[in-house]
Amino acid sequence: MRSAQNKNTSMMTEAQEKFDLRICDCGVAEYRRILKLQTQLQEKRYRDEISNTVLIVEHQPVITLGAQKKTNKLLVSRKELKQREIDVVEIRRGGGVTAHNPGQLVLYPILNLRQLGLGISNYITKLEQIGIELLENFCVFAQRKKGYPGLWVNTKKIASIGVRVSRFVTYHGMAININNDLSIFDLFVPCGIEGVKMTSVLKQTGKKHSINDVKQRLAELLTKYFTVKSETYENRSQITSMA
Repeated sequence: MRSAQNKNTSMMTEAQEKFDLRICDCGVAEYRRILKLQTQLQEKRYRDEISNTVLIVEHQPVITLGAQKKTNKLLVSRKELKQREIDVVEIRRGGGVTAHNPGQLVLYPILNLRQLGLGISNYITKLEQIGIELLENFCVFAQRKKGYPGLWVNTKKIASIGVRVSRFVTYHGMAININNDLSIFDLFVPCGIEGVKMTSVLKQTGKKHSINDVKQRLAELLTKYFTVKSETYENRSQITSMA
């Protein structure tokens, strides 16, 4: 009888894990390393070897070029970027050129959209809603802009979205400017949109916020929007460190 109980408990735990959302804090990390990790996790999620997962990270300075070649407009040479120790990486995600650096919070959801009952447009809408609610906590009121995925404060962009979905599993994601140095965006045309200016929580409020506090609130919102709804299983999500 005890053996049967143990077996049932093990099966329950294994089943629960399929409904959990794992949120991993990767600290400050080199972009190429996290890109490789995303690819590995995306394959594991497709094979149902892991539960839905979100990576939260700050990147060392990097400019990434999206799949839409015409929107990848650099304003300085790659040689100059190398001299400034800014990496340039070409990737297969939606959207045009953007940048990441410390003080910007990036989230990479590795989610099975079929399990969550989401289409791609609904998924992007949820990402935007998470960003809106996160920024409201820090007295920044962002809006969507029709035809331009991401978030805006009046005419300035504060969050960028570039996603890719393969076999119903997502990767890449959203970057939100918190305390980062915005001068890196002067080196290219952000998202290929002429005349666009970037902003941040620091720029809008004049206040520098703890990244750890922002991460904690972000984890709560991710759990709210990306947990499988079930009467049987209670989500046990928590932010864990991968730094």
